[in-house]
Amino acid sequence: MRGIARRARAALNALGLRWKIAALLALGCAVVAVAIGVLIHQARLEQVSVNARSGATAQLVRVRQLYELTGQVDTDGDAGTDAAIDAPDLPASLRAAALDGRRTTYLDMDAADPVVWAARPVGDHVLSVREPLAEQAAEIAEFDQQLIASGAVVVILAALGGAALASRLSRELRTAAATARRISQGDLDARIDHPRPPGSRPGKDEVAELATAVDTMAASLQQRIEAEQRFTADVAHELRTPLTGLHTAAELLPQSRPTELVRDRVLALRTLTEDLLEVARLDAEVERPDLDAHPLGPLTEGIVQRSGCPVRFAASCGADGTLVRTDARRLERIIANLVANARRHGADPVDVRVAGPVVTVSDQGPGFPEHLLKDGPRRFQTGARERGQGTGLGLTIAFGQAQVIGARVELRNAEGGGAVATVRLPEA
Repeated sequence: MRGIARRARAALNALGLRWKIAALLALGCAVVAVAIGVLIHQARLEQVSVNARSGATAQLVRVRQLYELTGQVDTDGDAGTDAAIDAPDLPASLRAAALDGRRTTYLDMDAADPVVWAARPVGDHVLSVREPLAEQAAEIAEFDQQLIASGAVVVILAALGGAALASRLSRELRTAAATARRISQGDLDARIDHPRPPGSRPGKDEVAELATAVDTMAASLQQRIEAEQRFTADVAHELRTPLTGLHTAAELLPQSRPTELVRDRVLALRTLTEDLLEVARLDAEVERPDLDAHPLGPLTEGIVQRSGCPVRFAASCGADGTLVRTDARRLERIIANLVANARRHGADPVDVRVAGPVVTVSDQGPGFPEHLLKDGPRRFQTGARERGQGTGLGLTIAFGQAQVIGARVELRNAEGGGAVATVRLPEA
């Protein structure tokens, strides 16, 4: 029984909400229909039993009166009625009750040939009447079939009605789920906009309450994110002027080891500020690409040479003839960031390969951390074991610029070890 219940729960869980509601409603109607059918069947069976016993008793009285007058048993009263003295097939319990001086009846509706008996003592003998009930049994069977058919119709109508009623609820919930997924993917303008009937009070429509809550959450989240983006952009913009002056002042310092340290930190701070401004522009979606057709092989080779990093470049046969539609400046930003990330967090050698419209940057380091492969890049989160190993903005900018030019960046770890970053560009 436990196995059956477990399989039934598993089958129910596999259904959608619409069919769960329809199945539960149909099951409830089926239970009610069975209960009502059993009660009606029992009532009808009791009525037939009472009538059969009454008829057999009345026939027994008539036969006894005739037997006392004529000394004979008349069986010609009703068609199919058998009257006899000490009938050999008389039920034992009925015979015992008659010899005990009682007039009683015996009903058997479950036999192959349903029958009712009535018996009473006549001297030392037993006078009995036997009436067949085949016609009444057939009537009850037909009545039961009608009950089953009516119950099946009610269950089917209930299931269809439940499915129709649940379809609206299921559709509204699917809309809410789709909108929540769009919000989680970055579409902060997505809203459910569930229509609320005029004059409706809170608490009367749970789906409308859910839709309102999701829309309110999305609007609040959008406001907070936009406020953070504005704050980041404002801070980075305000830092540019003093940093420019600080950089100029550092260049005027006499050559020395402290001067080199100051210049290095000022340069790092300026780079971070420029990265923050770029991230703010990407978040605000104000970047507009300058798209044109470019041969990917030579373009990537030039980018690698200008990076000044010890990187191995390779292009597959025919890669020089592959034209891609892209923004050369933004593509250089993407590849340069991926190379810098491989140099900083990976291990030599760092390879850059071009095959068709795809650029692959790989290294022999420990590979990307699991949270980066699962959730994507997060600013100021690099997964490096030591502090000061980066800001996490390089991959964030690479992904943002790729979205601007219609490219796609994919991250994975090689089977033999090492990180692999792939840039897929649209062909021209």
